[in-house]
Order: sequence, then C-alpha cells, then structure tokens
Amino acid sequence: MTDPIRVVVVDDHQIVRDGLVALLGALDGIEVVGAAADGREALHVVGETGPDVVVMDIQMPHLDGIEATRFLTGRDPDLSVVMLTMNEDDDTVLGAIRAGARGYLLKGSGADEVQHAVRTAAAGGMVFGASLAAKVAAFFAGASAAPAAADEPFPDLTERERSVLEMIASGRSNDDIAGELYVSNKTVRNTVSAIYAKLHATGRADAIVKAREAGYGR
Repeated sequence: MTDPIRVVVVDDHQIVRDGLVALLGALDGIEVVGAAADGREALHVVGETGPDVVVMDIQMPHLDGIEATRFLTGRDPDLSVVMLTMNEDDDTVLGAIRAGARGYLLKGSGADEVQHAVRTAAAGGMVFGASLAAKVAAFFAGASAAPAAADEPFPDLTERERSVLEMIASGRSNDDIAGELYVSNKTVRNTVSAIYAKLHATGRADAIVKAREAGYGR
C-alpha cells in the first residue's frame, strides 16, 4: 500500500486554514500532518512533521509565504510547496517560482484543482492554475529568448523591480515607494519579496548592501 502524501497547511486566516485542512484530510491518499498561522510558525511545523507538500499562503504576518518557501526549499530541496493566494500579480508568480514553489493556485480554486496540485507537486511536477499558466510559460520563453547583457547587474530583475531596488538602495520605505509608483503597499511588498529572491538577499539590509555594491542608490 502506498504511503499517504503528508501535507502541512499554512494560512493566517483560520477559516481558510481550517477549510483546507478539512478538504485535504477527507481525500484518499492524503494526510494533513500539521497547520500553521504564519511563515515563522510554518518553519517549526514543517521541521517537526517532515511533510511531502506544504500548501502555503503568501501574504502573512511575521514571515511571508515567499520568504518561508525560500527558506524551506533551501533547507530541503525535495520539499514541494504549493502557493495559494488571492494575488496573481506577475512579480508574485515569478517570486514564488524563484523561491522554489512547484505550484501556484488562486484562492477559490475548486477541490479537484487543489487536489491535483498537491498530488502533482508530491510527484515532483509543477502545476499552475489555468489563469497563471500563460504567464509562467511567457516568463520561461522570454528568459530563453532574450537573455540580459552579461555585464548588467541583476539581469533577472524586471524594469519595475529595478526601479524599486533603486529606491530601496536609496533608503526609501515601502510607503514612500508605493506613493512614488502609485501602487498599493501590498504590491510593493510583493515586488520587494521578488527582489530578495532574485538577489538571494536575506532581508532589506542585505539587499541594500548588494544593490549599492552594484551601483544602485548613488
């Protein structure tokens, strides 16, 4: 008999978290072995339970899902993470991929879609909701077709990420950046998380050091 897929659910909204636990726990061949309310708690729960798959929210207090995913997949490259979020912003999608996520689904996805994502990720595959598949394909196609110049610092950054990094390196806060770009604080946070992932930065201070060494913020 095949061992069940061991899953940890991470979401800061209790109703969503409990719903996912109930949904996944009722499926044959899947066992929910833990749940966490934020990214920081997720690090402990995953370490204690050793799941095959983590279903991870992105926007959470203390430690967001992208940062938590980067840490967890760095610690255990075989761990599969499926991101579950309301936000399908391009930077968020790519930030999740770069952090090591193997799946990305929108909240509100049907039970069959969530189940398929968990089983596919557990098998080592990648899966994205229908509305996100085109963005992911375009990202990989663009990366292959138009590589950045070799002497350009941080060639993986988008133009918007470069603008945000310039402001971060200049000491601007997220609130300042949001006002300057006429976007929400949430969008800025998502962009900053993507920048950290691409720079392999451990946090804002580390990103500032790397950016200034590359000529940003001067």
